[in-house]
Amino acid sequence: MGFGKKDIVKNISSEAHISSKSSSLVLEAFLSFIKQNKRHQIKISKFGTFYSHKSPARIGRNPKTKEEFKIPTSEKLAFKASNKVKSILN
Repeated sequence: MGFGKKDIVKNISSEAHISSKSSSLVLEAFLSFIKQNKRHQIKISKFGTFYSHKSPARIGRNPKTKEEFKIPTSEKLAFKASNKVKSILN
């Protein structure tokens, strides 16, 4: 089961005792901050690190037609959880 933005907004509003509109603004501001600073590492203490990395160019294949094509290099945003978060999850 996954969580969407609506679920996160509801959780923020109930935990912080603020309105859904305010919690939506908080979430959007956080996501906007990460997008604007994607070229830098964003480290959140006891939570994890957001960082960007380049995926190399590679050959892809259409499974139906078996036709090969080149997938160009791209920059991706990644997240590495802290040891504290890992210990909570395990």
